[in-house]
Amino acid sequence: MKFTMKSSGLLLLIAALTCRVALAEDSVVEELQVETLVKPDPCDVLSVMGDTLQIHYMGKLLDGKVIDTSLSRDPLVVELGKRTVIIGLEQSLVGVCAGQKIKATIPAHLAYGKKGYPPTIPGDAALEFEVEVISVSQQTPWQNMVNNVFPIVCLALVPTLLGLVGLYLYKKAAQNQCKKKAKDKKSKKK
Repeated sequence: MKFTMKSSGLLLLIAALTCRVALAEDSVVEELQVETLVKPDPCDVLSVMGDTLQIHYMGKLLDGKVIDTSLSRDPLVVELGKRTVIIGLEQSLVGVCAGQKIKATIPAHLAYGKKGYPPTIPGDAALEFEVEVISVSQQTPWQNMVNNVFPIVCLALVPTLLGLVGLYLYKKAAQNQCKKKAKDKKSKKK
């Protein structure tokens, strides 16, 4: 009978540890999860990359420890696509409207990664942000051109300018070579 009780206790302990390991694996956040807490009616203007948002936020570790908040400061200004905030938070702000409140659970690889942000955020830490979108300012056509077209134009201009400089230097060297040959001919005639 004692052997049976010990065996049952051991099996119960193994089962409890297995459940604990399974629960721990489930608590690891692998993907960005965004939950809408409040959505205003109407919600006509949704944010897209390039838009500028003003937000209030509270960032926490998954154990509930607050790591940062803007509630005691002015709203944070975020221009989507400029990577002014962690990638996971930026991604969670695409498709929101003014007045909307969301909760974003961000995996470590979309937050601070393996290194963390010591001493506040440990390595491989998933984060949870509660965000209230105060305003959404859409990108103007001028901003769109500066953000999307201008870099491409600059990319094309660099090789063009280098080519023109090379051509100028080649012609200048050729002219100097001709002058040198003409000078050598004159000196030989004398």
